[in-house]
Amino acid sequence: MGKFEIDTDDGFSNFELEIIHDKSGGFISANKTLFDNLNLSENIKIVLEESIKGTVMLKIGNGSPKVMLVAGVHGNELSPQIACSYLIDYLLDTDINGTVYIVPFASPKASMDSSRRINHIDANRSAHKEGTNTNAILNKAMGLKVSALGDFHSTAPNTNPGREGIFASKEPSSESLTIADYIANKMGSDAIKYNKAGVPFKGALEDEINLAGIPSVTCEVFAPVSFASEKHTKRSFMQMLYFLDYFGIINHDDSLQLD
Repeated sequence: MGKFEIDTDDGFSNFELEIIHDKSGGFISANKTLFDNLNLSENIKIVLEESIKGTVMLKIGNGSPKVMLVAGVHGNELSPQIACSYLIDYLLDTDINGTVYIVPFASPKASMDSSRRINHIDANRSAHKEGTNTNAILNKAMGLKVSALGDFHSTAPNTNPGREGIFASKEPSSESLTIADYIANKMGSDAIKYNKAGVPFKGALEDEINLAGIPSVTCEVFAPVSFASEKHTKRSFMQMLYFLDYFGIINHDDSLQLD
């Protein structure tokens, strides 16, 4: 695929970086399909190097609102991880209103192996279990008192949901539905709604965040597993922008062109 371009300085920028889970590290460069499609700026090279040690979180900006974006919970869902590599440089080159915490490779070891599982565990069914990487993300989001969390995935044919859509639950954090509707309407996709978080997806990061009182959504693009394309990466990138736009962190222009 041809990489899409965004207008950034593509140089070193100041951001805070923290390893929030030290048992999930992996050599992401070993996944050739993923690595060959990443935005390999100097900033992203730093992230890749640190991801060998574990799950990395970046902090960009200051003040409120504070939100968190996560990609790569499932290591074989490549589009959101690639999109995050572009989003980081995009935000570092943009005047933003608030603070954005980004976990671009939630499961580096799974990304290295292009696997849905990390250490034989589905990280998106174990966020409630102490010691898992998604539980570390949950605890970090709670400790930081973020306003919301967006978890970015891809969905393959013959899986759930098997189409582009935004998952959200009404209870206990009802704003989740409003966020889902906003992104879905902007993207021309579906908002997939449930009444109660944790039913039926106990242990999903989105659900556990919602149960902790933080509005949350799961944004899915339609793409085969272990596959990368410009189209799917753009769709995931746009979902991320609309998530940020909802909170006024960026003023996303619908006419933004990704060449």
